[in-house]
Amino acid sequence: MKGIAPHDRPREKLERLGPSSLGDNELMAVVLGGGVRGHSALDLANRLIEHAGGLHGFTRLSVSALCHIAGVGRARAAQVIAAIELGRRSLVRDMKERPRLTTPRQAAAYLLPEYGSSAVEQFGIVMFDSKNRVLRIKLLSVGSLDCTVVHPREVFREAAAAAAAAIILFHNHPSGDPTPSRDDFELTARMVSAGQIMGIDVVDHLILADQTYYSMMESGRIRRGSGSGPGEGR
Repeated sequence: MKGIAPHDRPREKLERLGPSSLGDNELMAVVLGGGVRGHSALDLANRLIEHAGGLHGFTRLSVSALCHIAGVGRARAAQVIAAIELGRRSLVRDMKERPRLTTPRQAAAYLLPEYGSSAVEQFGIVMFDSKNRVLRIKLLSVGSLDCTVVHPREVFREAAAAAAAAIILFHNHPSGDPTPSRDDFELTARMVSAGQIMGIDVVDHLILADQTYYSMMESGRIRRGSGSGPGEGR
């Protein structure tokens, strides 16, 4: 940090101007607390961010993975992982709030912080009452990096037990690309058909990937039903 004016060093800049004034590497430098011989905290921060492929990549990395970077020991790696997890948790809403979600964008924003960056594929459902308020979120399957298996009976057993009026299906793509596969389309069609028999609307199937999503409803793959499920009134 010797080449940086004292008032422009990350910690001092944060105190003077607030955290929003810092770049990603400067915030990471504050988390690291200091550098090592021959490398400043900013140097280490740049290495870490490059290794992760950007900030969102940290949600997929472990302490041991970060320890491979020169100058980053287990203590510093743990600090970084802990800071990332704190940030993630700050975005995950308290389920006691019973939020009302009426559009795919709202539903995706609600789910992405917790499920969008998972390193393995996860499939779950969001259950709603007749006023579009979240009753419960249930994770039904945790698969490999590219495969997950779910049966309609598992989905609608949970939905019926919660007395749900409607559900949104969701799963994540660990690749970071939310583009649906043929299997995703087939699964959606199967679930919509089963929902019609059960009298529980499947109003959307969201595919999550980091900060992006794909909505089967927005793309026209699921049409709005006659009920009052989420997604109406967009």
